[in-house]
Amino acid sequence: MVSFSHPHDPFTIPRKWWDLYRDSDVPVPQIGYEDASLHPHERRLREVCAMNGVKVTEDHVRAARRAYYGAISCVDDHTSRLIGLLRETGRLDDMIVIVTSDHGEMLGERGAWYKMSFYEGAARVPLLVRAPALFPPGRVPTAVSTMDLLPTLVGLTHDGDLPGLAGQLDGRSLLPHLSGAPDHDEVVAEYLAEGAIAPIVMIRRGRHKFIHSPADPDQLFDLGSDPHEQANLAGDLDSAGLGMEFRREIAARWDLATLDREVRRSQQRRFAVGKALGTGVQNPLGLHARVQRLKALHPQPHGPGRPGGDGPLPAGRARHPPRLRASARPAAAKPAIQEHVPAPSCLDEDRLDKGFCCV
Repeated sequence: MVSFSHPHDPFTIPRKWWDLYRDSDVPVPQIGYEDASLHPHERRLREVCAMNGVKVTEDHVRAARRAYYGAISCVDDHTSRLIGLLRETGRLDDMIVIVTSDHGEMLGERGAWYKMSFYEGAARVPLLVRAPALFPPGRVPTAVSTMDLLPTLVGLTHDGDLPGLAGQLDGRSLLPHLSGAPDHDEVVAEYLAEGAIAPIVMIRRGRHKFIHSPADPDQLFDLGSDPHEQANLAGDLDSAGLGMEFRREIAARWDLATLDREVRRSQQRRFAVGKALGTGVQNPLGLHARVQRLKALHPQPHGPGRPGGDGPLPAGRARHPPRLRASARPAAAKPAIQEHVPAPSCLDEDRLDKGFCCV
């Protein structure tokens, strides 16, 4: 597995990729910030992530988005170089290459940044599969989930059959999608992290997305006619039947009260462990010295840092306050795509300052 830290906040990138774009190349968000229309979860995120603590100008937004675009190009470049190395060493024809990510980025849409919600900007991720010996090139428009990757990989290694595994898999194999005959168009997810005061769950099926939390008003969007999720149909009389169907399905699929209790108990245990680990003499295992050595070796990347300033948020206004961290389930994924990827002929050796690591 090859893992890249880019693209991700803070929005900085080495000048090589920053200079690929001009400010005029970078579009501003399509949906602006309107305080009166914010959903309660959006309001909590703005507080948790200190989004209200700084004034974000259009220049800040363009700079952050430009750096993010550069980070995507950085990953494209290194992915292409890896594929080129596989081709040069004769391994590419026997290799199945899958490219995906764990979350999206709002990039100023709706006045929001980072992830932590089920809006399209935060929840959609790329999913590309290159296996020309097995599947024809194509684009699949149906919605799938990162949870589908495990059964897909198992199916690939067992000729399409899922052997007996420990426990039931949450996802569904994407082999039918990759073969040109998608058999489902559905994403199911839950969110238990920053800004959530109760479990938040989501079902995306076809063109509709339904988001539910016991603590907040429901949200129902028709992504076919409303791709920017501006019209909440949960309270619309014409959509009442559809909303009721989603609520019944959620009640059958989740025990939200039990899930809430389990999360709070887990938090209490981790708070106790954290407090215990915080006593006595702290040993950072040389991490500080390593960070300082890397800073001396590699110049500061170019970009605006976090939105609204030229660097990190001030002390006390961190993006993730320590007592508000929790866990989250896999993100929704963009439709699966299979296509040939052109590549340069060598792997760049200067990897450390570009967010590259191998596991």
